[in-house]
Amino acid sequence: MTGISEGESVSLDLLKKKMAEFSKERDWDQFHSPRNLLLALVGEVGELSEIFQWRGEVPKGLPDWKEEDKQHLGEELSDVLLYLVRLSDICGIDLGKAALRKVDLNAIKYPVSKNDSSQSH
Repeated sequence: MTGISEGESVSLDLLKKKMAEFSKERDWDQFHSPRNLLLALVGEVGELSEIFQWRGEVPKGLPDWKEEDKQHLGEELSDVLLYLVRLSDICGIDLGKAALRKVDLNAIKYPVSKNDSSQSH
């Protein structure tokens, strides 16, 4: 259904194209203003937060989670990603380039020499 084989990576550009096609086919472009997409994104972040709300700290890899809980988490993470990709597209922002630039800015702001493992980020 996705056209992507197992193990093949998925690019932000592919997601952007898929979301643009999906929206156009349903005549949803009229509703996809930056504000509306942002509010939808915030709603999806809320749904993602609910998954973790009462679990306390969770170990990496989610070893104690049921497979259906992991699948639900993947769906909510995907909703957040897809709205973020769509929002960046509608705003004319190259999300990949913006993210790489932000990593570079963070490297300047938090140089290795200032690394203190007692600080949480």
